[in-house]
Parts: sequence; C-alpha cells; structure tokens
Amino acid sequence: MAEIKNSLPKFHDFCLVDLQLSKRTVLQHKYNLRKFLNWLNNKAIEVFGIDDLRNYLMEFRNGNPYTYSNMLKALRRFFRDFLAMPEIVRSFKLPPKPNPIIKRVPAKEELKRFYEALEMREKAIFLLMASSGLRRSEALNLKLNDVDFEKRMIIPNHDSKTKRSYMTFYNEEAENILKKWLEIRPKNSDRLFPMRSTKQHRLFVEAREKTGIQISPQILREWFACEMGRLGVPDRYVDAFCGRVPRSVLARHYTDFSPERLKEIYDKANLKILS
Repeated sequence: MAEIKNSLPKFHDFCLVDLQLSKRTVLQHKYNLRKFLNWLNNKAIEVFGIDDLRNYLMEFRNGNPYTYSNMLKALRRFFRDFLAMPEIVRSFKLPPKPNPIIKRVPAKEELKRFYEALEMREKAIFLLMASSGLRRSEALNLKLNDVDFEKRMIIPNHDSKTKRSYMTFYNEEAENILKKWLEIRPKNSDRLFPMRSTKQHRLFVEAREKTGIQISPQILREWFACEMGRLGVPDRYVDAFCGRVPRSVLARHYTDFSPERLKEIYDKANLKILS
C-alpha cells in the first residue's frame, strides 16, 4: 500500500506528460486519488476488486453528480491508464448530466452595487471579466504580455486540452480601473493579477457576503454573453469572444475572425457595465 501511495508523483507526471492533461486537472485527480487511497487503508491493490470500488463509489452515489464524475474520472485514469488494469473500472459509467437550470443574470443595478463592495484588485478583475467574457482561470492567469493595452485586446493562454482561446477585448470602464491597478500592482510577478491560489478560490466572497448578491466569475461570463446578444452581436462572435468553438459550418469556415473584424464588432456593441 505504501508503494501505491508513493506512486502519486509518478501518476502526476504520467498525467501531465503521457496524457497531456492540464495542471489543474492533474491536481484534481491527485486530490481524489489520495482520498481513495486513504479509504483503501492498508488493503493491497493486488487483491482490490470491482466490489471494493463499487462500495467506495456508493458513498458518492446520492451526492453531487459532479463530485461522483470527478472521482470516477480520477480512478479511471489511475486504474485503466496508469496501472493498466482497465477491467477494474470498465463497468462504471459516468452519471447523466443534470437538466439545465434556467439562469438569471444580474441586472446592471446589482452589478453596480456589487462592484462598489469590492477592493481595487477585485474591481479590476470584475470589470475585466464582465466586459470580456473570460473564464476565471483565464483572467487570473493572464500575464502582462497576454494583453495589448493600447488596443484593449486579450489573447488568453491556458494549458487545457478542452478549452479554446480566440481573442477578446475589454471596455473603457475596465481600461480606466486597470490603469489604476497597474500603478499599484506588485512588480515581482509577470501576472496581471498576482495572488495566492487560496485567494483565487475566494474571489468575490466578501462582496457576496456584504451585498447578498450572488455574483461569481461564471455569472459574469454568462452576463457578458447575454448582454452582447441583447446588443445585437451575432452568436458566432459572442462564442469567439468567450473562446467557444464555432458551432455552425458558416461560423467555422465563412466568418471573418480576424483581430480587426472582432474589434470592430466589439466596439460597435458599446458594452457598458456601470452606466
């Protein structure tokens, strides 16, 4: 058993190099696998069977389906790919995705109230996300050279195989607060928003507690998509700004996604958040 626990660093490298998974996904797999190995206690992996795995997963069956899925994905990577024991996990299926929930995006008045409860750094992050459609990880991992401050253009970078990046832009409201942030940001990092990972996961928490308004990075991304659609921006361009793969043949092969055209579309929309 100790040998299996000691294999976690090798499993980490295997996922990064052999499977080309993102660092975030690998860390999640390691976290889930460590939980499983602690549950396994001192039982030798050689005598571990399907019934044992079924008993373990039973603990997650009636909980959050995403938690169950993430655990099973980690166990699949470990047994099927890393240990070459596919028979252990072959019969286990991922749960069906839950029915989509009807989403409500916040009104501008709520955005303004929430914004006023933020500190300087979070204000800059808030307006950048709301005016660009960036994912949380894309915004927080931005480096200074990922941003063309003159054109207000962003080309996000990430190490995910499943996420896509085109380019997006931010509005003048975000530009104004970014200029103030750049004057005081720590200069010992090349990231636009240097912060500890623990702080990243608590982004906007204090403002939610102060205002009672439930706004998260994902909600800002949804607000951006809805608002750009309301302003008349075609879906294929909203998808491009949000880094989503174009869904139609027209969008994929016959639409101009050049930086000049995208900026023209973005500027014409004249997106406003606080006014």
